[in-house]
Amino acid sequence: MKKNRANSVFTLLSLLGAIIVLSLGCTKEEPFAILNDSSDESVQTRAVTNSSEPQFVANELLVKFKTGTSSSAKDSALKHVSGTVTEKILTHAMKHAGNKDGILLIKTPKDVTNAVGLLKKLGSVEYAEPNYIYTIDAIANDTYYLNSSLWGMYSASTSPTNQYGCGAAAAWSAGHTGSANIYVGIIDEGYMYTHEDLAANVGQNPGEIPNNGIDDDMNGYIDDVYGWDFTKNSGTIFDPKGDDHGTHVAGTIGAVGNNGKGVAGVCWNIKLLSGKFLGKRGGTTANAVKAVDYFTGLKNAGVNIVATNNSWGGGGYSQSLYDAIERANNAGILFIAAAGNEGRNLDVTPSYPASYTNSNIISVASITSTGGLSSFSNYGKTSVDIGAPGSNIISCIPKNTKGIITSSYASYSGTSMATPHVTGAAALYLSTHPGAGVSAIINAIKSSATPTASLSGKCVTGGRLNVSGF
Repeated sequence: MKKNRANSVFTLLSLLGAIIVLSLGCTKEEPFAILNDSSDESVQTRAVTNSSEPQFVANELLVKFKTGTSSSAKDSALKHVSGTVTEKILTHAMKHAGNKDGILLIKTPKDVTNAVGLLKKLGSVEYAEPNYIYTIDAIANDTYYLNSSLWGMYSASTSPTNQYGCGAAAAWSAGHTGSANIYVGIIDEGYMYTHEDLAANVGQNPGEIPNNGIDDDMNGYIDDVYGWDFTKNSGTIFDPKGDDHGTHVAGTIGAVGNNGKGVAGVCWNIKLLSGKFLGKRGGTTANAVKAVDYFTGLKNAGVNIVATNNSWGGGGYSQSLYDAIERANNAGILFIAAAGNEGRNLDVTPSYPASYTNSNIISVASITSTGGLSSFSNYGKTSVDIGAPGSNIISCIPKNTKGIITSSYASYSGTSMATPHVTGAAALYLSTHPGAGVSAIINAIKSSATPTASLSGKCVTGGRLNVSGF
């Protein structure tokens, strides 16, 4: 019986692959330019920087004053940098953690580095830092170029020609397909929640009544039904002109399986919520902090959020973001992070947020369909945890044809694509081990990694993701 079930899953996946080829083969849209079409790891032409120097918003700072600092002392500190407060960030997660003051977003005419240096000398300032800019960790491939459809979901037991996937197909054949009671937060661009392969797994904030103009759950966000867009301070999380990356990530985590359409995510059953903080020009530390805290607040309110997916990077070390990730840790939320696409050793040159030391972080490198470390992928024997499929990964995207938005599919590469495989794994494990905490889930993911030659000495586990036993 088990063998027949496994064969039926393999047949299903083969059918899905054929459907993908047909649907993509007939499209004329080419949203990404291929700079080197002889390679399966082409360079993305969107606003993504691979600079080793962290980018930040000009003339903006994030400042946290020490507890008990008087208003006059704060005013005096601001005068040192001719600064004005543009926003006070005080999230529900901060309040829950006992922080009554929050952090301040400061505008200053001074050079950011100089202003940070001036403020750090003051006894009233706990920390001051740039408002870093983060970008997506994806490298896009031509939508026509499909190499081994859905290879990332297979393993040797389900496909002799696709041996280096995460083993999800084996888990499915055992009847393990996730749970509709488990939520995942996608901190990224928004995602197309009406996509034909995602709509059934769209999560809704259970404490919010849609479109009544009231903050029903009193979390500070009105009508945050599907999540929140921190770039526009709105509950409208999907931009059809730009949210392909977030949609692609969502599909790998939780595209519906066994529906005769498109692709299948690691979890066929799951609930997806959006914490949109990346726009056309990337995203900032200030909004990243708010996005992380948004999901922490929901978890503290009783929503069963297992993890957030963080397929982005580029900023320098930020104490405010570290603190936000730690609040998520204390609430029982994993933070799954892309290792980055600069092809460098993170043990030597860190990349954030993947290189933070919070115990709830899993940092993910990318591997190819032949088991090699992807040429673009960052690595690190002590700072990157595991490898996962990240080259030529097919998933969901929105297609915009003369203003008409339809469901479509594309093949992308990047540690952005590896990360959601691991996020899906966390949700899959929790579905079969109810009540498992952060440490138990991380241990399960790491201890089940399959040793892989290309990852030996390149990551903590020395292996690739294997969810076949989840």
